[in-house]
Amino acid sequence: MSAGLRAETFESAEMFLQSGSSDHTGCLVLDVQMPGMGGLGLLRRLAASGSRIPVIILTAHGDEDTRQSSLQAGAVVFLEKPVRGATLLDAVRHALGTA
Repeated sequence: MSAGLRAETFESAEMFLQSGSSDHTGCLVLDVQMPGMGGLGLLRRLAASGSRIPVIILTAHGDEDTRQSSLQAGAVVFLEKPVRGATLLDAVRHALGTA
């Protein structure tokens, strides 16, 4: 909120899918490792359904294969943790097309 953006959190990818929030989601910030379905799994599922929600992938366990898989699946940005707040905010603004 301090950056003028509204944020909503979900306990898992499954909770996001069940929420019905995808109709008004500007972008998603997903961790590769999440409870249940991981971020890459959710990204692939959204892409398969034709979703056009821009996705930012974060991970503390990144390697070149994970980065390539994320970008090939449609992530607009891939970031490795730790991520500075300003870097993440820039990525969100890029994903929203407001950068």
